[in-house]
Amino acid sequence: MRLKSFTAPTMSEAMEMVRAELGDDAIIVSTQRAAGSKGVRITAALEHAEADLAVAELLGESNTASAAERVRAVLVEHGTPARLVERLVNAARTAEIADPVLACAAALEAGFAFAHLPEHAAPRPFMLVGPNGSGKSVSVAKLAARSVLKQRRVGVITCDNLRAGAVEQLAAFTSILEIELVRARGPESLARAVADSQGRFDLTLIDSPGLNAFRPADMEYLQALIEAADVEPILVQAAGGDATEAAEIAEAFATVGATRLFATRLDTTRRLGGTLAAAEAGQLALCDVSASPHVASGLSSISALSLARLLMPSAAPAAAAMSAPAPTPSPTASSPGASLWTEASAP
Repeated sequence: MRLKSFTAPTMSEAMEMVRAELGDDAIIVSTQRAAGSKGVRITAALEHAEADLAVAELLGESNTASAAERVRAVLVEHGTPARLVERLVNAARTAEIADPVLACAAALEAGFAFAHLPEHAAPRPFMLVGPNGSGKSVSVAKLAARSVLKQRRVGVITCDNLRAGAVEQLAAFTSILEIELVRARGPESLARAVADSQGRFDLTLIDSPGLNAFRPADMEYLQALIEAADVEPILVQAAGGDATEAAEIAEAFATVGATRLFATRLDTTRRLGGTLAAAEAGQLALCDVSASPHVASGLSSISALSLARLLMPSAAPAAAAMSAPAPTPSPTASSPGASLWTEASAP
């Protein structure tokens, strides 16, 4: 594996540097805020992996303006903030693509960074952070299961000592996976646990307590956890929330170092505007999504095209015919999350 780091003012600019030097097959293994919060630092690797779903080429000679207007209508329907709608519609119009799904994918590719979490190995532990009830513990279990099924050594640490039953819930999952769950109480304990895991695991995943993004003491505690163990914080946020609230929460967690957004509960929501608003406000790369409460299913990395299909499921068949992988059973056939799991996730 060839590793290289890139630093830029924004996530999008850093991703462009990665693509320019390492190509589209590069895997993002680590992201973090640069020193003094001045920009973003990405560590990327070249490793054999399935190519991400690409935005397909121009289709036919139909009216591209109508495709942009379809994109506008869908974004408004999903509750996307007006300013972000205009920015994405302008990108869709500039792309000059007639198919609405592909035009939407092109706009999303221009407007957001996509950096899925590695399944095989990473140089730094991943700490899943976010508000209480966002699905962090289940997401840790899902990520652990995905890597264990690929014969990878996975370490799991929990520092969620605040919520009643939190440790027991995660312990039930790790026991099934035959993973020892390490408990850490506070920054110093976490630092020791992470140091003990060095060299033992391909991936180390950390479950953090649910914290209030608008309470300074909570954010200071989270900052201390992150700095004590040099981990990469991944914001876990449930889809379907108010867009303004989601954006403010994302901004707060970005200030303590979060650079990627993991969206959960896509199977129980119909509107994704809050997820888009959060990614933009926090300058977060969209990484993985969860579309099922079950540990063994519903986890997928996200790309511009698969996100476009989520936003525009009724228009997806034309685009899907060009590059869709083999379908897998979905937990809920009528939900946006089910559409993603059916069309865009192959293990």
